[in-house]
Amino acid sequence: MDTRFAIREYHDARQVTRELDELLLKPIYSIKPSKLKEYEEDYYGKKCQKSKAMIDEARQIIPGGVQHNLAFNYPFPLVFTKAQDCWLYDIDGNEYLDFLQAGGPTVLGSNPPAVRAQVKELLDTCGPSTGLFHEFEYKLGKKIADSIESVDMFRMLGSGSESCMAACRVARLATKHKNIVKMGGAYHGWSDALAYGIRVPGSKFTQANGVPLYMFKHTQEFFPNDLDSLERVLFLNKFNGGTAAVFIEPVGPESGTRPLDFDFNKGVERLCRKYGALLIFDEVVTGFRIGMAGAQGFFGVSPDLTIFGKVVAGGYPGAGGIGGKREYMKYLGAGLDGDHKIKKALIGGTMAATPISCVAGYYTLEEIERTNACQKAGEMGDLLTNGLKALVKKYNLPFVVFNQGSICHLDNAGTMHFAIDWMKPWGIPGVLKATSVRKKEMEHMGAAYMAEGIVTLAGSRLYTSAAYTPERIQDALNRFERVFANCERVQTGA
Repeated sequence: MDTRFAIREYHDARQVTRELDELLLKPIYSIKPSKLKEYEEDYYGKKCQKSKAMIDEARQIIPGGVQHNLAFNYPFPLVFTKAQDCWLYDIDGNEYLDFLQAGGPTVLGSNPPAVRAQVKELLDTCGPSTGLFHEFEYKLGKKIADSIESVDMFRMLGSGSESCMAACRVARLATKHKNIVKMGGAYHGWSDALAYGIRVPGSKFTQANGVPLYMFKHTQEFFPNDLDSLERVLFLNKFNGGTAAVFIEPVGPESGTRPLDFDFNKGVERLCRKYGALLIFDEVVTGFRIGMAGAQGFFGVSPDLTIFGKVVAGGYPGAGGIGGKREYMKYLGAGLDGDHKIKKALIGGTMAATPISCVAGYYTLEEIERTNACQKAGEMGDLLTNGLKALVKKYNLPFVVFNQGSICHLDNAGTMHFAIDWMKPWGIPGVLKATSVRKKEMEHMGAAYMAEGIVTLAGSRLYTSAAYTPERIQDALNRFERVFANCERVQTGA
């Protein structure tokens, strides 16, 4: 097992949480309205005219004008036409440092030549899809199984959402239990049963528009970093169908936006064993970003099932999968491998594990391992985080900055740090209003970063890749400084 990891020194989660708690009690600081207007007029208005025209047209065909949430940007989404290494280029010819990294999977940087060459060769000889078995389905599966200790077998699917759905069905078949428990605030895709307690711990069904409430009959959440909260749910479930699985993002909800103690995953594993539930690690972001052995290798935990995302297809379509211990993975092959006594979990995916996705995924993982990309990306994450902390201190801003290796967090408003207490339901409207105000200022900061040539995830999360260098990180810090120098207290009336 490759024990090189992106995280050199794990943060003090309790200290970070205290800083985030304090951030919610402080006035909001954001980009000055006058500076925001200047960005809107001089940058977006003059330098992004082709993007604006295309998005205006797209809104007539595509709801909202974009096909996925990551593409949204205030005051309007930009149209990107080229990605290379750590750079992005829009349709107007503007250049940006890429800290979105397609939502996390491009640990090598965008469009790495070593992977691209293999994809081109495949397209010349086979084509992207045949509907039949391809040798790289096996090679990719074996590479993942050889890299992650808990993974005996791997089944590729089309997305992380599909993989989480499959894991629920496997867990229910394997344990004969009904309930699925997830960490509040975490995101495990948009399937009906898992669209519960997302973004804000304690939010339950409140953000699952379009999902009937009865879908959550057997879904519960527990509070991050609180083992007592989890055990209460597991104990009560003993009298109501038992717990089939506990889902967890190993660095914390929303890629560690609400950080976890180093030993927390071990505690969750212990409780799963005690109550007969499968432990499911959602490593859509952390898998092959924290290290080749995954976050589970870093924390020393052995989950029963692991969810993988975009990186297993190298950023190409067909971006997800489920791996795990043989005794549970057998429910995905029952009937196909001769064992007709076991019921097969209902899953599908005509375009899963296509030749193009498996070739891209295999050579991506090979290249990550060969170049020690996880550790290099983590070093760049440390460099970026330390630089941002120095700038926050220089400009006396209340922002909270921390990282888990190459997953970096820059929080100006604490939008993702709220929680809902259902013992005090009168406070729920206030929480929802406060998150709305803070989200607006988070978007304004994201717009300012973008105008300075920095692409982030929602203005508060940044992923570094092995394509970054200290010089490029310093370039990014210079751009961040131009934004920080124009921040002030926001008059919200709240």
